[in-house]
Amino acid sequence: MISRVGVVRYVTPLREGGSLPGVVEGDDLGTYVCKFSGAGQGVRVLVAEVIVSGLATRLGLLTPRLVALELDQAIARYEADEEVQDLLNASIGLNLGVDFLPGSFGFDGDIDARGTDHGMILWLDAFCANVDRSWRNPNLLVWHGDVWVIDHGASLYFHHAWSRGVTDPARFAAQPWDSSDHVLRPHLAEVAEADVRARRVLSREVFEEVVSEVPDEWLTTTPDVTPQMLREAYVEFLTARLASTAWLPEVDA
Repeated sequence: MISRVGVVRYVTPLREGGSLPGVVEGDDLGTYVCKFSGAGQGVRVLVAEVIVSGLATRLGLLTPRLVALELDQAIARYEADEEVQDLLNASIGLNLGVDFLPGSFGFDGDIDARGTDHGMILWLDAFCANVDRSWRNPNLLVWHGDVWVIDHGASLYFHHAWSRGVTDPARFAAQPWDSSDHVLRPHLAEVAEADVRARRVLSREVFEEVVSEVPDEWLTTTPDVTPQMLREAYVEFLTARLASTAWLPEVDA
């Protein structure tokens, strides 16, 4: 599983979106963007972050290192902002830490960042059904001249339907992906070549490795389903998706 790090100090909130992530310091001397388990979206978005980040890494894309952040109640005790204090108190235990990239800035389509694999980013978003990489919110950072993919929590929508049990992977396998609002849509022609490369890398075994990185604590939200059963379900859904081509975006004529 991903490494576990204790939080020693809450630094500042990042007031972006509704989840109110914050910058924290870890007991490993690292600085992280903390995505809280007590935020409104719940822990399933943290699961998506770990799985999609793992896939991105295996596909050769740059994405920040992830850790599991242990948050102690003492950290919340000294926070003056009531909204932040409430969020910290709701998130005691295990949270997601994303390696902080100091000096990074948001991606602009006019930036000539070296080595940007536009086709593979599009392929990954299509494969994982990511709906959150638009011009309004690209979720791409430029750091030291390279493009890094971040914020994968809006992927793998199917697990939000598991409140009453695991659903059918065949439906996800055949579900088309809408590229109309994607920040990299002008590069759709590059997806076909990325598809060939991605299928050489990904497999059921790779999915098993990636899903094994998710902490058990975040796999307890589906009634009467154990963490191991949920791991197997994620693997089945991803394997079914890989066996299909129905979701691949079409290139404009």
